[in-house]
Amino acid sequence: LKFRLAGYPRKHNEGRVEVFYNDEWGTICDDDFTLGNAHVLCRHLGFVAATGWAHSAKYGKGVGRIWLDNVNCAGGEKSIGDCKHRGWGNSDCSHEEDAGVICKDERIPGFKDSNVIEVRKLMARVGSTTIPQSILYGCLGVGALGTLPHGPGSQARGAQPVHAATGRVAGDTSTATGLAGCGSGLLPPCRLFTERQQLNYRLHSVSCTGTEVHLSMCTFEFYRGNASATCGARMPAVVSCLPGPIFTAGNAHKKKQRQQQQGQPRIRLKGGARVGEGRVEVLKSSEWGTICDDRWNLLSASVVCRELGFGSAKEALTGARMGQGTGPIHLNEVQCQGTEKSLWSCPFRNITQEDCKHTEDAAVRCNIPYMGYENLVRTTGGSWPWDPGVAVGAGEGDQPRWGLVCGEGWGTLEAMVACSQLGLGFANHGLQETWYWDASNVTEMVMSGVKCAGHEMSLSHCQHHGASLSCRNTGVRFAAGVICSETASDLLLHAPLVQETAYIEDRPLHMLYCAAEENCLSSSARLANWPYGHRRLLRFSSQIHNHGRADFRPKAGRHSWVWHECH
Repeated sequence: LKFRLAGYPRKHNEGRVEVFYNDEWGTICDDDFTLGNAHVLCRHLGFVAATGWAHSAKYGKGVGRIWLDNVNCAGGEKSIGDCKHRGWGNSDCSHEEDAGVICKDERIPGFKDSNVIEVRKLMARVGSTTIPQSILYGCLGVGALGTLPHGPGSQARGAQPVHAATGRVAGDTSTATGLAGCGSGLLPPCRLFTERQQLNYRLHSVSCTGTEVHLSMCTFEFYRGNASATCGARMPAVVSCLPGPIFTAGNAHKKKQRQQQQGQPRIRLKGGARVGEGRVEVLKSSEWGTICDDRWNLLSASVVCRELGFGSAKEALTGARMGQGTGPIHLNEVQCQGTEKSLWSCPFRNITQEDCKHTEDAAVRCNIPYMGYENLVRTTGGSWPWDPGVAVGAGEGDQPRWGLVCGEGWGTLEAMVACSQLGLGFANHGLQETWYWDASNVTEMVMSGVKCAGHEMSLSHCQHHGASLSCRNTGVRFAAGVICSETASDLLLHAPLVQETAYIEDRPLHMLYCAAEENCLSSSARLANWPYGHRRLLRFSSQIHNHGRADFRPKAGRHSWVWHECH
């Protein structure tokens, strides 16, 4: 079974429920529908729970079969098929009774979104059976060397030469490399190989402009039936992806140099847990702001991704899926054609205060090259992959020598890199001792002195001691650990309020005993003649807003909180 949300108008976490059964998409009737049904369906869709459901085709009428009717779930079932219902395809409803759900905007940790375009599936469909996933994913990725005709005298459509003199790539390759997470450019090629096997062609006459976000958007023709010999002497199309500066190991210094050469960037991604995803922010009049999600789509998102050096967009996210931004909302109704080099070249409307709020901030997930970084780090211990109890091991080369990371100097920045590398989201904590987690049979320290800035793609890109290990406490209990979370809080002080409300107050000492106990006064207060005299204080109001996607909780557990009579 597959599930998706559809309909209009809606946000990303609500919509008409459609189910893929027996090779056909269909809907669910709202007869006897309950919140328990919605809980089960929202979990199918990757959300933790449901907050409500909708009847009478609130999100529009579907088409095709009505697969389920009189569904009755308790709420804890693993599949909608485990709930009571009239049987698949047995319904007395019309599409005016299509059911919808409203899911809680919190993803199940580690959930793989089934709506994401996967290059491997696409390639199997278009029939390029000789292009292994390692070619599409395994190169470091900014552009395509070109489509390569394979075999003597090949003149297959799309097998155009590279214009070496100008450094430009012949047109048709950009879309394929965009799906593979590459952008555009010409650099020395990565490895290229094919598997000799019986070929079964599906497509021919593929013609792309290079700006499409997906190969299915190009023009092409289908071969009919068993077409193994259809292509004749011509051979299958092959692409080669090229390494790009964003994905070069140890690139922090080069990245800084490049930014200095290019000047300050005018677009960035914020709030994403992984490389190539985040809330889109743009720089206008020396102030960073966000983009409203009205008419936000894959074409505009792909322009953003390519401008930042990634491939085409995998998802164009609405409804502040990557957290709410702050400050102005600079752009609204951005409508790119897909050919633009920069988002600023796209038509857009200037924002007015009534148009949008930060709950409508646009975000993207970009296709990025498969680097294999997650194969160089793994977790041991812990109750869940994303839960407390994750000790980090690291290795180098094709055959990693697994071991532990020294906990000395290990903190939140290092944990951020480790959680991102593991694909487990944000870091809640970086732990210097992990004695209460079983580290299985891994006992040797293989990495020490790790110091990260927080934006690196791999722990090996951070500063570390290399082969010269130096760890004062080498026992298993002093191995580094992480606690990762799919979502995180993001606290922001309302600075203007502090400035607006600040004032000076002379306060008698007898009213400051509590402040003294809390160490809120300067050290010279100890020398005062208590309870006589006064202190001059700077007073102000403050507000701290949480713009993240998770509740803020203090690091200290409730068991360690202390009651203080002053409060």
